[in-house]
Amino acid sequence: MVTTPLLPSDYLDLVSPLRAGADLRGRIEAVHPETGDAATIVIRPGRGWRGHTAGQYVRIGVDVDGVRLWRAYSLTSPTNRRDGRVTITVKAIPDGKVSNHLVRRAKPGTLIQLDQPTGDFVLPQAKPAKVLYLTAGSGITPVMGMLRDTEFDDVVMVHCAPQPQDVIFRSELHDLVADKKLRLTEVHTDTDGMLDIARLDDLVPDWAERETWACGPAGLLDAAEKHWSEHGVPERLHTERFRPSIVVAGDGGEVTFSATGKTADADGATPLLDIGEEAGVLMPSGCRMGICFGCVSPLKAGAVRDLRTGEITEAEPGVLIQTCVSAAAGPCDIER
Repeated sequence: MVTTPLLPSDYLDLVSPLRAGADLRGRIEAVHPETGDAATIVIRPGRGWRGHTAGQYVRIGVDVDGVRLWRAYSLTSPTNRRDGRVTITVKAIPDGKVSNHLVRRAKPGTLIQLDQPTGDFVLPQAKPAKVLYLTAGSGITPVMGMLRDTEFDDVVMVHCAPQPQDVIFRSELHDLVADKKLRLTEVHTDTDGMLDIARLDDLVPDWAERETWACGPAGLLDAAEKHWSEHGVPERLHTERFRPSIVVAGDGGEVTFSATGKTADADGATPLLDIGEEAGVLMPSGCRMGICFGCVSPLKAGAVRDLRTGEITEAEPGVLIQTCVSAAAGPCDIER
């Protein structure tokens, strides 16, 4: 009665937001620049954090200009960091609200929402004798978590970036080379051109004998998968795709509610919350009781348009949308 309309936990959140039993949060403790457009964010997770496996990613919720936005980022810290902190390394992309906010505006002390880590782009329990990491751009981030976590007797990396100064973690990588813990080949695409996968025969002559983890743009991964298959060793290639496909946004389309198997046709102006309810889908919502973000749902495929701003959000791992203010921007799949 004393705390109504809020709950006692709402007041506890103000005093101890990282406590056990609270919604999982983290506190940003430091932001370390890596390149001109990338930075490492040091996060102290709440007590409900269960730990991660090197190579996994985490979804984080960040308030940007009064709107909570969710994005997924690879964890770049080892699993046994002594101070219990975790790190993500973010590259600012053009018009990227969250990435630019984290790289250029995030301040120590800021609270963010966290989900538990997930993803199967990880190392096996049994160490392979020979390892190859094939990366490009920010695709180096999950692999850096692996490098920091597990040492191998024979590990090679081929990494692509426009120029030397664009190589994230370059100083640390070269320290590993100096300590003979890594053999590194940098491909600077501004001068060398895009990596031709056939060059691996020269860069890493025994590539087919190595267990390989590759992460980067779709073109690189498509070429790698074709190359490994043509040489009869597809099982030795493990890939991580940040964007599984390119979505062309339209105006309305068929909405699939994959958890219930229902579908509905939607125009480009009706909120997905209403579309789902009309189709008989039990849609979560606190909007009508004044509880914001109660309608958040995972966007599995396709794209949606924010009815307030016109902004398009495309499906990618871990993306959540507010169904009360989002409309279909072409065919899409909502996990409800």
